[in-house]
Amino acid sequence: MTSIKISTEFIKLSQFIKFAGITGTGGAAKDIILDGLVQVNGEICLQKGKKLFVGDTVTVTLEQKEEFIIS
Repeated sequence: MTSIKISTEFIKLSQFIKFAGITGTGGAAKDIILDGLVQVNGEICLQKGKKLFVGDTVTVTLEQKEEFIIS
């Protein structure tokens, strides 16, 4: 599991995916969210504006599964 540190109270899911380097653009981040490839705290999340807080986990399944924790 990779830890990603944020310096704000929260980060939106689509911004996080781009910030973590999972995708290169916000549009690509939106696409993988809407395709159901992203889980937040173990549940599929289709909300690109979902607020993530310290302690939340994000799992992205593309070619392989990657798991991140917000710190």
